[in-house]
Amino acid sequence: MADQLSKQTSIFGLHLWIILGVSAGTLFILILFLLSLCFTKSRSKPQTHTQTQTIPINLNLKPPQLQITPSSAIEHQALLISPLEPLTSTVGPEVSHLGWGHWYTLRELEAATDGFAPQNVIGQGGYGIVYHAVLADQTQFAVKNLLNNRGQAEKEFEVEVEAIGRVRHKNLLRLLGYCAEGAHRILVYEYVNNGNLEQWIHGDVGLCSPLTWEIRMKIIIGIAKALTYLHEGLEPKVVHRDIKSSNILLDKLWNPKVSDFGLAKLLGADRSYITTRVMGTLGYVAPEYASTGMVNEKSDVYSFGILFMELITGRYPVDYKHPQEEVHLVDWLRKMVNDKCPEKVLDPKMIEKPSSRVLKRVLALALRCVDSNSEKRPKIGHVVHMLESQDQTPTNERRGVGDSRVAPHSSPSNANEKHGTYIGG
Repeated sequence: MADQLSKQTSIFGLHLWIILGVSAGTLFILILFLLSLCFTKSRSKPQTHTQTQTIPINLNLKPPQLQITPSSAIEHQALLISPLEPLTSTVGPEVSHLGWGHWYTLRELEAATDGFAPQNVIGQGGYGIVYHAVLADQTQFAVKNLLNNRGQAEKEFEVEVEAIGRVRHKNLLRLLGYCAEGAHRILVYEYVNNGNLEQWIHGDVGLCSPLTWEIRMKIIIGIAKALTYLHEGLEPKVVHRDIKSSNILLDKLWNPKVSDFGLAKLLGADRSYITTRVMGTLGYVAPEYASTGMVNEKSDVYSFGILFMELITGRYPVDYKHPQEEVHLVDWLRKMVNDKCPEKVLDPKMIEKPSSRVLKRVLALALRCVDSNSEKRPKIGHVVHMLESQDQTPTNERRGVGDSRVAPHSSPSNANEKHGTYIGG
């Protein structure tokens, strides 16, 4: 046996025992390498967690019921809810691979919305239906289930996730997480339960609106600051494209939160316009956007100006219940100002009125925002400056202005509390 092991081989003249030793060593090293590879792979699997962010809520406030008029009726069609695909996953929410928020499973969100039940619907828009969701730990969220059968749902999902996921501003509705399983694309927002601005302006709030002049100015300044952040504080900048009263949520201290970035488009630093199919709501769309499809920050300023007028007057942007010359809010308000009748444009439900001097300044600013020439519209940052300067007007120039910190009034008892939160589109 020893003679055979010491026998020389044809491999470089090496003895047989050397060849066998090298082969055994190589095999041993290969086994160690494979074991190390398996161990490393097992440790790299994503860790699951179930932490969720607690959001303060107020269950005692009941926003007014929304009265649907022609300007908003298009968004209140009968809801067609497709059945969900069979679920097989039982894993809890994972850490988002985008580096923010939570990655919720479809099973978890289905349980939180009672299977996306119609009775949990709190709003709908062009790209999705919004549900009130309550997780197992009683945390409340607003869940937006994007409609995947409309062509651009997946692209819309990517835009929202990338544009909103890392945005932080007190006047912007925060996107907390998402779900992406199979064909499903779902967004999870913070829950704001004091209704939206459209409901408080046009809903049944009684003979006297709780929205005083000071509260209305507080709301419009908050909206302007949110848009300033989107236009001037982000790179690339964000154009919202669908500013309207139903997309402005309110908390119990009347702080506004601009919602629904489903129609947002990003603009690079080297581009002033993007061309796209026109999306928006009747009465709020800038004329150049409607005619050419070209949109930039000035398109948002126009929509903001319309919303500004709506908040002051209590009228819809387009309302066919009025005489023909008063159907369009912009034309009517401009005529009233030219006829030197600015006091007649104020919301009749607003008991406390501003001084004539303050009202004229505010109306002049709103009209500048809706100038037909987009180049003549002010930047939204300048609008904030003008509004805050106006807010510093001496008290003796502002009559009957209340405390903006006053808690909102409850709406009629038959209002549905859950449906007071709306994330439109």
